[in-house]
Amino acid sequence: MATCPPYPTNPPRPHWWQRGWVRYGALTTLLAISGLVILALVREQTGTQGFLVGLGLAVLPVPLLMAAFRWLDRVEPGPWRNLVFCFAWGACAAALIAIIANSFATRWIATATADPAGADTLGATVIAPVVEESAKAAAVLLVFLFRRRDFTGIVDGVVTAGVTATGFAFTENILYLGNAFGTDQLTGDSGFASVTAATFFVRVVMSPFAHPLFTVLTGIGFGIAALSTGRHHLRRALLPLAGLLLAMGMHALWNGSAAFGEYGFLAVYGAFMVPCFGLLTWLVIWTRQRELRTVREELPAYVMAGWLAPAEPHTLASMHARRLARQYARRHAGKQAARAVAQYEAYATSLAFLRQRGRKGRAGPDFAVRERELLDALWHRRDVARPALDHAARATAPPPVAPWPGYGTPGSHAGYGYGYGYAAAAYAGYGYAARPGGFAPVAPYGGYGHGHPAPAAPAFTPAWVPAPLPAHARSRPAYPSAHPAPHQPLPRRP
Repeated sequence: MATCPPYPTNPPRPHWWQRGWVRYGALTTLLAISGLVILALVREQTGTQGFLVGLGLAVLPVPLLMAAFRWLDRVEPGPWRNLVFCFAWGACAAALIAIIANSFATRWIATATADPAGADTLGATVIAPVVEESAKAAAVLLVFLFRRRDFTGIVDGVVTAGVTATGFAFTENILYLGNAFGTDQLTGDSGFASVTAATFFVRVVMSPFAHPLFTVLTGIGFGIAALSTGRHHLRRALLPLAGLLLAMGMHALWNGSAAFGEYGFLAVYGAFMVPCFGLLTWLVIWTRQRELRTVREELPAYVMAGWLAPAEPHTLASMHARRLARQYARRHAGKQAARAVAQYEAYATSLAFLRQRGRKGRAGPDFAVRERELLDALWHRRDVARPALDHAARATAPPPVAPWPGYGTPGSHAGYGYGYGYAAAAYAGYGYAARPGGFAPVAPYGGYGHGHPAPAAPAFTPAWVPAPLPAHARSRPAYPSAHPAPHQPLPRRP
């Protein structure tokens, strides 16, 4: 009996609008047009001199905020194209939507009520928070929907939302500082008594984190939704909406602080904004440490299967050890080797998070395919990355612990590797020779991971060319065939 093949031999070609280059081109065109329009609008309101002054002052907090969000994302760094998109969306598309919508709504309210002052207050406290937070949340939603592989938790939501808000605040600061400079040009004020100095102090010195703080609440909602299983559809829809509503509420409170009296701004800033900023900072740092703990707990399964070296889970779970590995590779083999080590660290972290989602039932149908991709990426970089990771492991290893007199075999618990929870035999093929009192490092680069002595050649070749594996080690470990489970370890390497 003839049977149908499991997959069509000639799958239908996607429509032209489903192709990647078409979507990238359309998105780039949209952002470019938005940028040109917002540039013309801001320049029209501030003038050329005001625009240049506002641009020079507004750019000052941007590198600091971007560095802070990038630091939070160092455990599993997302692709740069996502960050560039988020910043461009906030600075161009979201800012353009906010300017047009806020102006139209304020004018409509002023015409309908014949109260321009009341319309400005209502626009600042009600309309602006709703419009601006919705426009910024659109970037987080797009990344959540179309870059789901890069959006796996709270930290990803915080970074995506924070970078988007940083771009939005950048454009808004240009407008405010440029208008302030124009006012000073008319009144003749200068120095610390000028409107420009006061605006710079309030927006750039005291509250550069204001817009990122609002939008981060939306990002946290999306991050928690990313951690939810596929069965909780209602939760996945309500959590981002709840975060967006909280962001709007905090934004409205911040904008309306001027209506609370002479010291209303300082009261809201000291009693509400600063504590919330500290609480969210603690939350994202705690989440970052939790991600490192996930790396340390999930990767040993791949050590038992033969994909990773025994010390790598604990080395990859330390940001200090990661940095030492990259520095060592850069110093001995150049930038390309350091980039390969950074990629190895990122792929291993993604593998740990993928396995955790699989154990908890949150992995998608492409779990096995994604796991193979990550394992292949690690295997191709292992000969370049492992000497650097070995150096970092030895540099950050805890000092040897002297054995208790009369307890067991002398030196059986001392030496490198005991603190990592692996048996002494597990390090036999990792470039260490067993000896009384622990393991002594010997020739860590030749025959790496296979117990062979080092050749006379240096650890790294000058060019970034991974050394070929020995003949007996060129076969890869077996791939897992099912989702992982706590009681079902991965198969060992043959």
